[in-house]
Amino acid sequence: MSAPSASGSPSRLPGPPSLARKPRRGGAIPGLRYRPVAPADPAKAAEVDRRLEEWAHGLDLFPAAWTGDFSGFQFGRAVALQHPGAADLERLTSAGKLLLAENLVDNLYCEVDEGKGGSPRGLGGRLIMAQAALDPYHGTPELEEEWRRGVRADGPLRSYHFALRDYAVFATPSQTDRFVHDIARLHLGYLGEAAWSEIRYVPKVWEYLVMRQFNNFRPCLSIVDAVDGYELPEAVYARPEIQRITALACNATTIVNDLYSFTKELASDPTHLNLPQVIAANERRGLKAAYLKAVEIHNRIMAAFEEESALLSSTSPLVERYAQGLSDWVAGNHEWHATNTHRYHLPNYW
Repeated sequence: MSAPSASGSPSRLPGPPSLARKPRRGGAIPGLRYRPVAPADPAKAAEVDRRLEEWAHGLDLFPAAWTGDFSGFQFGRAVALQHPGAADLERLTSAGKLLLAENLVDNLYCEVDEGKGGSPRGLGGRLIMAQAALDPYHGTPELEEEWRRGVRADGPLRSYHFALRDYAVFATPSQTDRFVHDIARLHLGYLGEAAWSEIRYVPKVWEYLVMRQFNNFRPCLSIVDAVDGYELPEAVYARPEIQRITALACNATTIVNDLYSFTKELASDPTHLNLPQVIAANERRGLKAAYLKAVEIHNRIMAAFEEESALLSSTSPLVERYAQGLSDWVAGNHEWHATNTHRYHLPNYW
């Protein structure tokens, strides 16, 4: 039984969806608000994949048995779609390294349903070491050397450490520090979700979305200016209105992930939290009605992002460039989800 809700009545996640016909494969979710984008340049995507695979094998980040998962994820196509204004191939590859590292940490440390060792039990200890791979330990020389050996001994830690090192070659210290802090936000979100999993708590819809504002794609979006070859100064980036459009973009694209992952997650782990499941449990809706309500929530957040970004863009060419980078990432990430049939298929709700 799940933990009781604040009202005192228990919340339970519904079971797997009953689909009379085969799920839909490929294509955009009907009724979803998104901006269409051109397909990724296949040659560019292939070259980024080649560089990433060479980098991953050089660091011994995953066994040969995972090669199919690597290919199926389509890292090169993902970053080519998400960063259409990338200044050069090196920066695009660096974005791919960070994305690969984030997925390694998530799969190996957090995700139980991936079957690769993830677990909520003891997650805090693993994630603090992961954060230290990005935010280095400072102490006596002997203890610093022990820390370095610890980082080198673990694949996810190696991936974080060397991906950030390569990013810092072209990113400013401020941009690098921004990324490190956004990874800490991500880790906090991982811990919140894991804590709920351990006590089988089904959060309210607003609680779930608060968790997802931390456990989301923000580290990927926080690098858009560095990958495009410029810097949005820290004093501008920290402004509340800039933080708001950044959060809206991140929240919209994270709900997109919930919607495209929905069928896959229910098949592998029917208790896995996602927005349609949480809506269904809280509002006593069927999964189809809950899924369509989640699409509506996404659309309202996406509309707010578009409207507020347009207003802010009129105030400064630099802010306009940053807002466009956020929009490009959101649009490209949607295209990657909608066309990656290796990973995603949709419930037959239309």
